[in-house]
Amino acid sequence: MTGFDVIVVGLGGMGSAAAHHLTARGLRVLGLDRFGPAHDQGSSHGGSRITRQAYFEDPAYVPLLRRATQLWDRTAAESGHEVVRWVGGVWAGRPGGPTVAGALASARRWGLEHELLDAAAIQDRFPTMTPAGDEVAVVEDRAGVVHPERSVTAHLELAARGGAELRHGVTVLGWSSTVTGVRVTTDRGEFEADRLVVAPGAWAGPLLGLPVRAERYVQFWFEPDDPAAFDGHPVWIWEGVGARQVYGFPLDADGLVKLAFFRGGDPCTPETVDRTVHDTEVTGIADFASRHLPGAVHRFVRAKTCLYECTPDHDFVLGRHPAQERVVLACGFSGHGFKFVPVVGEIVADLVADGATPHPIGLFDPTRPALRAEARSAGPAGRSYREYAS
Repeated sequence: MTGFDVIVVGLGGMGSAAAHHLTARGLRVLGLDRFGPAHDQGSSHGGSRITRQAYFEDPAYVPLLRRATQLWDRTAAESGHEVVRWVGGVWAGRPGGPTVAGALASARRWGLEHELLDAAAIQDRFPTMTPAGDEVAVVEDRAGVVHPERSVTAHLELAARGGAELRHGVTVLGWSSTVTGVRVTTDRGEFEADRLVVAPGAWAGPLLGLPVRAERYVQFWFEPDDPAAFDGHPVWIWEGVGARQVYGFPLDADGLVKLAFFRGGDPCTPETVDRTVHDTEVTGIADFASRHLPGAVHRFVRAKTCLYECTPDHDFVLGRHPAQERVVLACGFSGHGFKFVPVVGEIVADLVADGATPHPIGLFDPTRPALRAEARSAGPAGRSYREYAS
């Protein structure tokens, strides 16, 4: 089937935003996803994600976060969905740890408004928090909660409004180049277009032959002992012993506090992931949180698994395929990508429509050494990604 300018494979966070921004450029878009809209089988669910600007991972991300902040507000206005709440953020731990030191480095490098609080000031400002005497926190106002299901829904609705044809329940089996463009093979037939965007989330590794590994994580919801204390509370990341990080959110619509560990997930595949949450996992997160926010974990209510799609260096894969100029890759977001969703959609549209983007994306080069060194399996065109990227 022909008649499309671009096919988008995957309609989760990144794919839905890409579909919207592509239609906004006047392109004819076909979107394909194996599940229904805003599903809970990948990485774009769970009700909440943190967005922040004092980025401890790398100051190079900050310009993209600034643009994403603008686009989150625009998406909300254009769609009518509340996709973001700006409640502020607290990034706590010991001064030399990566969370605090990294957040300070980004804030100072880019002149971001922030405060650095010592332990006494943390507890005075946020009585829910119980820091050790040598712990500090970076506080920023331009942080908050992004709602993943609402974001996906908003971007899909905007894409459809712009003329995109969105097909769910379609499993992509592979893709190949043609004389005039690309062909995507699915369990519902073949589709052709001039260009292709591949944003398959945790399915990126087997589909592309990239070293993108799926990892299992769990999101937990607790009833706090004093709900009023967490109503309007900032989001937080707390770094404990061994640089282990727990992140959390203020009250959701059910009056619950959400918590999760950031790193240390179990390698898996989307097909074999253990979706049962075990008692030891609940105990582990409750024990960690009780040392820092004891009032947050009064009673366990529920939990849900999700998937990270991790690259070896935890930086994204965002750019043109190294050997297929008609193909744009948007994957490997490594558990910290959702806050970038709207700007990734904009970047993908730039690359498809203009062949380049003004945004700084060198950090995400699909040919960088970390990916070349670990690329393993053959991609759909029969060559390994390592061969492509060499």
